[in-house]
Amino acid sequence: MTILITGIHGFVGSNLVKALKTNHTIYGLDITTQNKEGVEMTFLWNEFHEIPNVDVVIHLAGKAHDTKNQTNAQVYFDINTGLTEKIYDWFLKSSATKFIFFSSVKAAADKVIGDILTEDITPTPVGPYGESKIAAENFLLSQEPRAKSQDKKTYILRPCMIHGPGNKGNLNLLYNVVKKGIPYPLGAFENRRSFTSIDNLSFVIDQLIEKNIESGIYNVADDETLSTNELISLIAQTTNKPNRIWNWNAGFIRLIAKVGTKLHLPLNEERLQKLTENYVVSNLKLKKALKLDRMPVQAKDGFRKTIKSFE
Repeated sequence: MTILITGIHGFVGSNLVKALKTNHTIYGLDITTQNKEGVEMTFLWNEFHEIPNVDVVIHLAGKAHDTKNQTNAQVYFDINTGLTEKIYDWFLKSSATKFIFFSSVKAAADKVIGDILTEDITPTPVGPYGESKIAAENFLLSQEPRAKSQDKKTYILRPCMIHGPGNKGNLNLLYNVVKKGIPYPLGAFENRRSFTSIDNLSFVIDQLIEKNIESGIYNVADDETLSTNELISLIAQTTNKPNRIWNWNAGFIRLIAKVGTKLHLPLNEERLQKLTENYVVSNLKLKKALKLDRMPVQAKDGFRKTIKSFE
């Protein structure tokens, strides 16, 4: 297969190239054309009409969520929605038969109401990141009749937090806390969270490329959930560091986070929510479509690989 990956130089794109380059011919579309092993050629966005015929388009390019809230809202829509419309219009006119769009669970819900998040939820995104992603999803769904008339498949993936080699974000923060021997003060918060290992994600992408899967919206998540406390313990175990978890009063911690929001400190209200909230995502629809009983990589094994990559 010949594949076009947009945003190919990012974290997910770089890992997908490693996973797919052996069996597929890969082209890139990005804001830079630097050479990448396993990629035939990368085009700039003003050159995408020069891209040769491909079989599959994987659209990763997007504006990630700015946790410091310093990005103008319109930037999210220009990139997350606008670029999706641009590349999908090209897809419909091209010979490609499959389009894989990376949305986010945040397009469906900023917080999970109930026990678990499924694909049939009525989307209620909060903020321009999730709103721009759901706008892109709605555009793709509106074009479904055109795609079906040409026998083209469209897959909208909603992964939860993706981790793997090259990962950045809150996981790095937790890693550095443990690595430096700093006690983790949020032990009083008990939570369950779903994650997505890059190896499971790469497996899903390969399956969508190779198999005749029905178009639709699919959550992507590991089978097992982890609490933040379990994750801290796993980091400590993997790095041979002491497991220092403090059970400070939850109300006191929330007060500190409120101050952190005003003073732009590392522990603020948004980060506290991400570290301690319940966010369980169902992957049953995806596994049924792929005829899987289990995802190939267990959550803890995926995290061990990610943690070791930080070393």
